Amino acid sequence: MTRIPFDEHARFVRSLLAPLGARPTERVAVADALGRTTASPVESPIDLPPFRNSQMDGLAVRAADVAGAPVELPVVGESAAAPGEPTPLAAGTAVRIMTGAPVPDGADAVVPVEDTEAVDGSGSVRILRARAAGEYVREAGSDLAAGGDVLPAGIRLAPRHLAAAAASGLTELLVRERVRVAVVSTGSELVEPGTPLGPGELPDANGVALRSAVDACGAVVVHAGRVRDDVARLRAELDAAVDAGAELILTSGGISKGAYEVVRELIEPRGAWVGSVAMQPGGPQATGVHRGVPLIAFPGNPVSAQLSFALFVAPSLRAIAGLPPARTERMPLAEGVRSVPGKRQFLRGNRTADGLAMPVGGPGSHLVAALAASELLIVIPESIEALAAGAEVDTVYL
Repeated sequence: MTRIPFDEHARFVRSLLAPLGARPTERVAVADALGRTTASPVESPIDLPPFRNSQMDGLAVRAADVAGAPVELPVVGESAAAPGEPTPLAAGTAVRIMTGAPVPDGADAVVPVEDTEAVDGSGSVRILRARAAGEYVREAGSDLAAGGDVLPAGIRLAPRHLAAAAASGLTELLVRERVRVAVVSTGSELVEPGTPLGPGELPDANGVALRSAVDACGAVVVHAGRVRDDVARLRAELDAAVDAGAELILTSGGISKGAYEVVRELIEPRGAWVGSVAMQPGGPQATGVHRGVPLIAFPGNPVSAQLSFALFVAPSLRAIAGLPPARTERMPLAEGVRSVPGKRQFLRGNRTADGLAMPVGGPGSHLVAALAASELLIVIPESIEALAAGAEVDTVYL
């Protein structure tokens, strides 16, 4: 059997997905923008903070009035963190102030409460320590002046970014539209996870895994389905995916050389490539187009499907969404391994506390528990048949 090189297939998939990179934009509510990517710089329409306020609980004063501390000043009012504007501060007086409350005009410093003492029955407070002008006063715009960029373009929005947008008084953000993806599992043996299993039945792990993987890469699943090994049903499912607005269709199963390979039976006669890539696991692969929408077909074994997505599709989707590429690291093997010459092998593994790549489980494409227990892939090149403990290998974090 002729197998195409791993790198060749990876390049072709990237080229197939490249047109998806030119994303249109849309406005979404700040509260709904988590995980989205900003389409342009975001300006704050107001100063941050919008008014002078106190950094501490204490007394708002004129610095000149406390330069000779200890001194006593009469307390003539209070400024709380509440709507309203405090009365301007007269010379030789103090105003009790709370953290975040407006600093009254005339005051240019705040004395923290721990640097004061009450004077019994006098309505005055003894200031124990001098404070320079500006101390514990947050000036309007000291964080960001109105018109400044509170967020850059091309950033994936995390809670801290949404907080900054909300603090700027923004209700909507202009973001890149997410890539719309359809996920279709094939196989008469597949049932909804949690369904009591009959003879020969299996829970559909690929549907859950691929939908989650799409979401983690900043794209959105607009259609998900599961079909039996029936060409007509599969065609109808793919049509439904296109009608739902999918820009990319991912399928799992049905592309090997045996009987009941429903994906191959549908797409190969229509010009799709269905073949084998020189890799383990995940050898069977297919690419095509359905009604103008790119279709990438993965093997049905759960580990193969997940690794195929991570290695071929995730890099493009992550780049489109503004996410960094998967972390890679070169490290020594914790133990010796064997591989299949002519295939790039991806062993599952973990990084030990002393920085070694420790394989987890075997090379089988059905070992879902071993994959779940792993944090990275150990890459064994095509030319290697065996490596001893301590040999340096490339790893890709999952």
